[in-house]
Amino acid sequence: MQIAGFFQELWAPSFGQAAGSVQDFVMPTPYTDAKKITEYLLAGHDIFSVMGSSRDVLGSGKTVLGGDSILSDNEWIWRGDLWFYVWNHRVQLPGEFLARLRANNYEMPAENEQRLTEIARYVQSNL
Repeated sequence: MQIAGFFQELWAPSFGQAAGSVQDFVMPTPYTDAKKITEYLLAGHDIFSVMGSSRDVLGSGKTVLGGDSILSDNEWIWRGDLWFYVWNHRVQLPGEFLARLRANNYEMPAENEQRLTEIARYVQSNL
């Protein structure tokens, strides 16, 4: 299991070494398939749901409902607000993650209950 959008401002240190600051991953231009990437991120399977909103750490003043939630595609996990950073700030994602979702034609894989349970246990042990 890997973390998409593993930025120091958004993940607890207990999850491991972050890729760096989200500010360092802002691209000058958006992905040409940003809409499909965003839809994929929003379609993730719920691992850990958080009520409330998270503030935009890049300073827009906006908040994202459920931003602290964690989603998965059975292999990768990401925060509920990752779509916001990709769509609004052109944040770069890991190449392996992009290759996976593009190879799947942006369709969320069916839930693998056993795998998602393992991921949920990992997430809860690191919160």
